Amino acid sequence: MSKRALITGITGQDGSYLAEFLLGRDYEVTGMVRRSSAENFERISHLVDSLELRQADLLDQLSIVNLLREVRPQEVYNLAAQSFIPTSFEQPLLTGEFTALGVTRVLEAIRLVDPEIRFYQASSSEMFGKVQETPQRETTPFYPRSPYGVAKVYGHWITINYREAYGLFACSGILFNHESPRRGREFVTRKIAEGAARVSLGLDEALYLGNLDAKRDWGFAPEYVDAMWRMLQQDEPDDYVIGTGEHHSAREFCELAFAHVGLDYQNCVRVDPRFMRPSEVDSLMADPSKAERKLGWRSQTSFGELVRLMVDAELSLLRDRKERGSG
Repeated sequence: MSKRALITGITGQDGSYLAEFLLGRDYEVTGMVRRSSAENFERISHLVDSLELRQADLLDQLSIVNLLREVRPQEVYNLAAQSFIPTSFEQPLLTGEFTALGVTRVLEAIRLVDPEIRFYQASSSEMFGKVQETPQRETTPFYPRSPYGVAKVYGHWITINYREAYGLFACSGILFNHESPRRGREFVTRKIAEGAARVSLGLDEALYLGNLDAKRDWGFAPEYVDAMWRMLQQDEPDDYVIGTGEHHSAREFCELAFAHVGLDYQNCVRVDPRFMRPSEVDSLMADPSKAERKLGWRSQTSFGELVRLMVDAELSLLRDRKERGSG
């Protein structure tokens, strides 16, 4: 008999890859979507005939309760959040409602409807912020540097609290940066990949970015949803750091991306103060040894491969668009 899974945030990068992953394992997949005037199902357009989409909202407790009663999932993956860090500085209260209290609403709905549901919370390396040790592991103290990071710390600890207070099978994956061609256009890796492609095709003269010296542990998103699933298949719930164990700067990302299209990034990239954060996270690097040991998971795609596949995807997209325009 097929397992049933509910994914919040199914229209995002991770949600779309997780839906593909679970459908490939014969799950019945339901995606929770918010009612909005402009629905964006671009990332899951190829999956809509294979899954079910239901309306509910992380801001509305009753809608989540009703959804769980209707779907009766065995697994819930909470990937929905206000996840763009600059927006969290501009809209800190809304970020807290979605990214912090939204987690509590899902956990409380599980406690009320079916405490046997296994729950995955999307925690973030941004919780480490001003890092207290390098690399960062599950026991590293948190020091978030943005409203988003602060909200994620709340979501992380409320998940642990419900696990310990009510015996829920609730896990948090502390995922470090994970990228793909489905990354939102506002995120720096997608901006760099698209920028390199556009400059190489003569569509733009330069790319404008913020801090080029910030270092991140960058992996390939489709591999990270495998780790989420593995957490919910264990005998006991726990929290895991997921990353590559390497870090690279945004400058290095630019260097490789522009070199891939035969350009020198120093001639093409401009630093723009508008894109600087009020408080910066300088460096994040995972220690994924616990995940390797207990989940049998490890990153497979190198940094260079990740950069090249993202640039190639942008080149393909722009060329297709040009052909459709001329056709």
